[in-house]
Amino acid sequence: MAGVRILLLGGTSEARELATRLVASGHEVVSSLAGRVSNPDLPEGDVRVGGFGGPDGLAAYLTEEKVDALVDATHPFAEHISANAYAAAAQTGTMHLLLRRPGFPRHPEYVVVPDVHAAAEAITPGSTVFLTIGRQQVSAFGHVDAKFVIRAIDPPSVLPPHHVLVLDRGPFAFDEEIELMQRHGVDTLVTKDSGGAATAAKLEAASQLGLTVIVVARPAVPEGAHVVESVEQVMHQLVR
Repeated sequence: MAGVRILLLGGTSEARELATRLVASGHEVVSSLAGRVSNPDLPEGDVRVGGFGGPDGLAAYLTEEKVDALVDATHPFAEHISANAYAAAAQTGTMHLLLRRPGFPRHPEYVVVPDVHAAAEAITPGSTVFLTIGRQQVSAFGHVDAKFVIRAIDPPSVLPPHHVLVLDRGPFAFDEEIELMQRHGVDTLVTKDSGGAATAAKLEAASQLGLTVIVVARPAVPEGAHVVESVEQVMHQLVR
């Protein structure tokens, strides 16, 4: 498929890599970012920021802009965006691919929970918790009797009473994660199953230090979606 118009729903490292490869291959790429990060790493090609107005608004965009293919390379937990993308593609007959990096390898000692509220309930009172779930759902932990070390790119709007805020952008090395956890006396890690090499170091560090690891499981992908696991697979499917 040469020289086609592609709408790429992005914000992940895979989305930026994919945009670079698509532009280099001669495709017309528009990357759409949700606008939830104040200073995002911008991909190559054209960029738009903000929502479409639900599946109907996205369907109208696909039609008006004559988009040939819609690639959803959003975060694995962006379930509403992914649902809207699948619905809009089905409504307009647009080729649709859902790029989802593989999740974290399962570990028998991980405490796997269905959502952030269950993660909050799984924390032992009095713990010191390294919270790495992004900033949007930190409020779910406001009632927990624990000290939190919260790492995010931008500050959360609601913070628990006892916290240390670390504003930083990954990826982070294994030694950096060990140092941070030891410096703050962390005994529990709470993270989402985002997968990817960029976030693996914190799990390795937590394992070495013997921390309790609470993992929020991924939401289901839209039923019937064509799911691929790598940038290379997206490129292959577009060629086909």
